[in-house]
Amino acid sequence: METGIYNRLLEIVREDQVKINEPMKDHTTFRVGGPADFFVTPESANEVKALVGMCKEEGTDCHIIGNGSNLLAADRGVRGVVVQIGRAMNRIECEGGRITAQAGALLSSVAARALEEGLTGFEFAAGIPGSLGGACVMNAGAYGGEMKDVLEEVTVLTPAGEILVLAAEELELGYRTSVIARKGYIALEAVIRLKKGARDEIKAKMEELKERRVSKQPLEYPSAGSTFKRPEGYFAGKLIQDAGLRGFAVGGAQVSEKHCGFVINRGGATAADVAELMRRVADKVEEQFGVRLEPEVKRLGEF
Repeated sequence: METGIYNRLLEIVREDQVKINEPMKDHTTFRVGGPADFFVTPESANEVKALVGMCKEEGTDCHIIGNGSNLLAADRGVRGVVVQIGRAMNRIECEGGRITAQAGALLSSVAARALEEGLTGFEFAAGIPGSLGGACVMNAGAYGGEMKDVLEEVTVLTPAGEILVLAAEELELGYRTSVIARKGYIALEAVIRLKKGARDEIKAKMEELKERRVSKQPLEYPSAGSTFKRPEGYFAGKLIQDAGLRGFAVGGAQVSEKHCGFVINRGGATAADVAELMRRVADKVEEQFGVRLEPEVKRLGEF
């Protein structure tokens, strides 16, 4: 353990907010990943800013994660400091048709609050397993809705250490991307604007989407959701299925038999299994159809 880094961390956060050699498998929905040198759970934007600044001063890698739902953490672990903007930063407030939430708030919790307030427009996000910050970074979407439809502004931390508030039109939201992702900003908080609706209709819509998700997706296994981005003019799952890869496995990682767009951990998978399976799937699809699948899942650590 680097005592110097640990002592610096304790100047910024409490001891109970820092874990040493913390297994990343406990913080990713894939349930794989080795130990992070330091795993820190800040409780405010100022703590995030101070942690990032300290890592820069010390020349130590700093990795920001949310709910770990779109992440493949390496078996050998993650060097440096992993900062999780999660449950310790999940405050949700509502005023009129605007919901303001910290980046660590789960999308399901924001959707539940919208339902409680009788606000419609966020039903699409109720079943997405990620946090609000991650959803802003990648313009998350499902079932015809996406973050760009509802975002009013996002508060970010820039690599230079400035805290900025970006209006919707400055976010450059596209398919699974944004200015936040491109410029290496860190999402801290977001404001979404919704419309008044009937609670029973909002609830019915959420139930309908949940039913579709449960019937079509392999939710009974650990995964990172859709493994590959949708190639223009195609569907990744259909290409994988047409390449004859339904159920194809490497070690404990498998192309879901229920939905070929998902790679699942069917038990005992390693990050290396998942990475190798993804590589083979992409190669086979390219070989057969001339289309290169791009991972939607982000890698973290030493592969």
